[in-house]
Amino acid sequence: MTDTPLIAILDDEPEIRRLLSSALEEAGFRTVSFARATEFEAALRRIQPDACLIDLGLPDRDGLALVHRLASESGAAIIIISGRAQVQDRVTGLELGADDYIIKPFDPAEVVARIRARLRKPQRETGPGRQQIRFAGWSADFDRYTLTSPEGAETPISHAEAEVLRLFLDNPRRLISRAQMLETLGGTAGESFDRAMDVRISRLRTKLGEDPKNPRLIKTIYGAGYIFLAELG
Repeated sequence: MTDTPLIAILDDEPEIRRLLSSALEEAGFRTVSFARATEFEAALRRIQPDACLIDLGLPDRDGLALVHRLASESGAAIIIISGRAQVQDRVTGLELGADDYIIKPFDPAEVVARIRARLRKPQRETGPGRQQIRFAGWSADFDRYTLTSPEGAETPISHAEAEVLRLFLDNPRRLISRAQMLETLGGTAGESFDRAMDVRISRLRTKLGEDPKNPRLIKTIYGAGYIFLAELG
């Protein structure tokens, strides 16, 4: 078994697939490419990519629906690569669970850099013996991307949700500002980043069984940021 990250590329344009595969393999990644969503989804039963590059303009499936499903069911980092340049398209993609959004035409070096940034953070933050963290009766498994409730019920979390939760668990009972989230998690400052963070935190609260009007664990400090109030261990 190799530790070299595997990147899945889903794009119906052969030249885009060749360009991305070449750049990523030169950078030391393994790649696997697909022209259709049906082929990609079938392959996911056999492989577990570390990151997925998803084009939204697919011939056989709505790209945003696929991104949403991947974010709910997969621990892979999800990066949209699309010719749709409108702010609302970027916001929607991030709200549905994508970790990043790259607009075509793109510089292959930028794609490589963004993938490295997305994959580097979990490796740095999750040291030996820290793949599983317990808090307030819950258990977060950052190797399997799951949350286990005090009653033993297991719920999958996306790569994006795991990044936010890990940031909270690394900084319990400390104010985390939007600027800190941007610096730690990466992204581009602005409305799309802020809305994406709001959606990820809302999903985490739902999965943690929080009362949206009076959450116990993830408190919003309006105008300042968030505080995670759980004791670890």
